[in-house]
Amino acid sequence: MKIVRVQYTTRAQFVATNEANIAGIVAQLKQLNHPGIKYGAWLLPDGKTFMHFDQLENEEAHQVLQSLASFKKFADELWASGLEAEPKLDLLSLVSSTENYF
Repeated sequence: MKIVRVQYTTRAQFVATNEANIAGIVAQLKQLNHPGIKYGAWLLPDGKTFMHFDQLENEEAHQVLQSLASFKKFADELWASGLEAEPKLDLLSLVSSTENYF
């Protein structure tokens, strides 16, 4: 299993666009219904810092996520927007959870 957490800060004027792009990823993932991908994103209290949490069964599932048209649109627009804080990526290891994973 591969667990990825990414956190970054956008400019205030880009928040709504970023939220819409994230919603596009979620919609495409729901349609795809890939059993090896769990994806979520949160907005922190400052109103412009986002945290994404991806739980992936394997590297193939990670590649599926990154190859989505909606993900590519999200990434392209995010990088072009001029971030206030660069993305911080962490690879996590599951210790224990009430959730059933892959």
